[in-house]
Amino acid sequence: MLFGSATAAYQIEGAWNEDGKSENIWDRLSHQKPCSIAECHTGDIADNSYYSYKRDVEMIRELGLDFYRISLSWTRILPTSFPDKINEKGVEYYNKLINELLKYNIKPMVTLYHWDLPQKLQDLGGWTNSLIVDWFTDYSRVAFELFGDRVKYWFTINEPRQICDFGYGVATMAPLLNDSGYSDYLCSKNILLAHAKAYHLYNDEYRSKQGGTIGIVISASWLEPESQEYAEAAEEARQFEWGIYANPIFSKKGDFPEVMKQKVAVKSMIQGFSRSRLPDFTPEEIELVKGSSDFFGLNHYSSSFVYRNESVYGYHKSPSLNDDASVISYKGSSWEGYSTKIVPWGFYNLLTKIREDYDNPPIFITENGYASPGGIEDDDRVKYYRQYLDATLDAIEEGSDIRAYTAWSLMDNFEWLHGYTLRFGLYEVDYESPERTRTPRKSAYFYKEIARTHTLDPLYEPDMTVPLSIDEGH
Repeated sequence: MLFGSATAAYQIEGAWNEDGKSENIWDRLSHQKPCSIAECHTGDIADNSYYSYKRDVEMIRELGLDFYRISLSWTRILPTSFPDKINEKGVEYYNKLINELLKYNIKPMVTLYHWDLPQKLQDLGGWTNSLIVDWFTDYSRVAFELFGDRVKYWFTINEPRQICDFGYGVATMAPLLNDSGYSDYLCSKNILLAHAKAYHLYNDEYRSKQGGTIGIVISASWLEPESQEYAEAAEEARQFEWGIYANPIFSKKGDFPEVMKQKVAVKSMIQGFSRSRLPDFTPEEIELVKGSSDFFGLNHYSSSFVYRNESVYGYHKSPSLNDDASVISYKGSSWEGYSTKIVPWGFYNLLTKIREDYDNPPIFITENGYASPGGIEDDDRVKYYRQYLDATLDAIEEGSDIRAYTAWSLMDNFEWLHGYTLRFGLYEVDYESPERTRTPRKSAYFYKEIARTHTLDPLYEPDMTVPLSIDEGH
């Protein structure tokens, strides 16, 4: 199994309007008044990685990792959003970063889209406009042409649920639209088609000469029934949360989950709509999307309990995805954790379900991590990683084909609407320092030992008196 860590462009790069980069939806949102983001934070400078990429690579070397998962900024490469103008300075930055990684035998794993849509495309409807399927495919072609000679691991789109449900449905992510039950479903269909078009473009035109692999990244929590009487409700909730993206790609039949199609159609009819609010795929589209991923890219953080009784009726805004699913979720009162609850058995159950439901696809765990308020002695994060890696091992022993594990995140970064108030980093970032100094936490020492030994020692305790340094060969 490969071990790595991850970041995303808007969260670390900074240089938001420098060297030809144009505005994206997070630039727009973070500059709005009154502020939508905690403490009026922005990603204008973030971790200053546009200028500090060599230090970032040095950190990967200190940890002894196999790969570094990054994302490309669409507006840094294509400032008009389209391929008519390629920004050489932006291309140069990514070339320098990719080449620096390869110089030290670190595999670059590259995400094409991690939430920072060009504002110009958002003004045209963003992911609710079906033309975005072509816009994204054009952008993907440019990336494959520019970087595919060296990048052998591609991720098309990171976390469709957060883009669609949070961005278009419940207004907790840019573009902060509150239109659940309509826009989020349109977004879901267009994202799946955009992903599939980019996949087939790579498959048909680039795979034979570049020799890479490509897939999608789906976020999934584990939804556990509060008691057995809610087993069906929990299963339906899983389909509404992540089956909506996994089923069309990884199931034998393809298409949106049957239970979703039925429930949304019935609700829509009762509500007086002429047709289902969940858009149909044509038979051709079903075939296009089905099988369009070389692996199951999985982001997972935590779990919830779910139930469904008479109290759910009227609980959610109607119409909405949550009303369509008709369940209520909550965190266990005994679960440990600050912002991220530590529920390793949920991760094991999720990995098992993916293996059983989708014929054991290769899994790349592309994000797994723990949010804290900060501090170098991050014992809770160490506990989280220890227990979640143990759950991963259990799934592997039962036959799950897990190829990679990615700690989120390499360093503290701009955590979306939370700004810099939530910290996920193996390295702490000093936001008072102009250099954005990075300092390894206890979890960095712990993760380095995992990557070095490929062994989970329950008694291992890091010695933080010894500076974290680069081992020979890295």
